[in-house]
Amino acid sequence: MPTKLVVGLDGAGSGNRALDHGKQLARLIGDCEILVVYVIEWSPFTFQTAEENAQRHKRREEEIAVANSRVVEPAVAQLTADGFTASGKVRHGDVAETLNAIAEENGADQIVVGRSSESGFTSRIFGSSTSNLVMHASMPVTVVG
Repeated sequence: MPTKLVVGLDGAGSGNRALDHGKQLARLIGDCEILVVYVIEWSPFTFQTAEENAQRHKRREEEIAVANSRVVEPAVAQLTADGFTASGKVRHGDVAETLNAIAEENGADQIVVGRSSESGFTSRIFGSSTSNLVMHASMPVTVVG
């Protein structure tokens, strides 16, 4: 049975670094599958009107399609071209919870993510998805700087 890695992408440099590290791990492991995941931050609890929330729900499918075509599909195509077994997923949700849930659903052995580029005041108030994932994940998490 192959080892399964979940690599969290963010559409930025930290996600690219996580993907590069995931490829390195997969080469070392040998029999390995890589699942690349992009999570669109989503909370059903907002300070919007019912009408605004209805419109927001309609945009979900469009957001998933855009993230898939711009971030996930290119990463999967490159991994496949490089000889890796790869697939991808895009979901809405809390980043840490959703990455962990996808990893569990797919029987992953490890999650690889990039360190958030966010720092300072915003990070102290709102916390970090990466920190939350490390603290609450049900499997090992590698954070790439």
